[in-house]
Amino acid sequence: MKKRILFVDDEPNVLEGFRRMLRGMRHEWEMTFVESGPEALKLLSQEPFDMVVTDMRMPGMDGCQLLTKVQDLHPRSIRVILSGYSDMEMILRSVRVAHQYLSKPCEPETLKSTVARALALRDLLSNEALINVVSRIDTLPSAPTIYHEVVQELSRPDTSIEKVGEIIARDVSMTAKILQLANSAFFGLYRRVNNLERAMVLVGFDTVMALVISVHIFSTYVETNVPRLSIPDLWDHSLKTALFARTIAQEEEQPRKGIDDAFMGGMLHDVGRLVLAANLPDAYSEVMVLADQTGLGVTRAELDVFGTTHAEVGAYLMGLWGLPDQIVEAIAFHHSPSRCLARSFMPLTAVHAGNALAHAEQASTEEELMALLDVDYLADLDLGDRFSLWATVCGKHIHHGAENEE
Repeated sequence: MKKRILFVDDEPNVLEGFRRMLRGMRHEWEMTFVESGPEALKLLSQEPFDMVVTDMRMPGMDGCQLLTKVQDLHPRSIRVILSGYSDMEMILRSVRVAHQYLSKPCEPETLKSTVARALALRDLLSNEALINVVSRIDTLPSAPTIYHEVVQELSRPDTSIEKVGEIIARDVSMTAKILQLANSAFFGLYRRVNNLERAMVLVGFDTVMALVISVHIFSTYVETNVPRLSIPDLWDHSLKTALFARTIAQEEEQPRKGIDDAFMGGMLHDVGRLVLAANLPDAYSEVMVLADQTGLGVTRAELDVFGTTHAEVGAYLMGLWGLPDQIVEAIAFHHSPSRCLARSFMPLTAVHAGNALAHAEQASTEEELMALLDVDYLADLDLGDRFSLWATVCGKHIHHGAENEE
């Protein structure tokens, strides 16, 4: 069945450009083009579309207002903002309702790739085995209140770091985590930071948001009844993966957004393990036993027991929360990046490599370490020779951090 995609732009020439640009995809996608938000809503009231791609600035109803209504009408539709305006206020408004944000003019291959990847990700997260497992979980954790409060505050035109700091400061645990992270070796500071607002400036708002979500999920599940699965160890591994992914993205000179998404993807890459172990402890205990007996690893054991993996469960949950697709992709494919359609360095790449390095302490030989990597994937991206450099740079941070703690 063809995927149905709705394009919305008040400029007829832009819509005609989309038609020409995507003509080669007409056998796979059923595409409809309209010139206003109300016209789009009229169509959406009759039947859903798999994806809505809209311009941001349009008369009467802008793209953000349209996607807000789409979110209410058809929450499973993929929502994409495509705009030539780099207006930070407008971008912040769209964060809550858009899965993707693309800038105009957009290269044909970029648009095709973005649409194809988003559709493929939704197909992955709607497979029967995954839905069956999720349906067995009594209660999926809901997005933290503080997360919504910070997002809303950031979307206000008169927001300030002081106002955001006041929201964060109400959570003592959160404040401690942010200060701890800001003072870690990964941020290269020469004097200790004790002020929350200063720490937030140093680590960045997106990193703060990642910590907000992660601390909330880990505090929801204080313990599990699964032998050999330690929540404190899982937190330490997640934080290490996030910091390694951030460092790798910096080393590859990614834009700030890509660096922040790499950190968040690393922080959240294993939340599916936490959710499965806490809600289905008997089945997950079986996973751990099977992994030990076969030596095939936890992910393969999860697939045998559940028919799906912690990566897909975590991606499903973060997709429900409305996190950007690049982060959901990083979670979904962190063990199997070749399954992702994209073939360029992205947050997924950083999280995949960062996760392998974070597990490196458990690898007794270089062969075991390399077994954690999708070597063919890195080779396809012409990054095969970069991994040793990433390992060296991340190792320096760990060594420097240990010296600072002495």
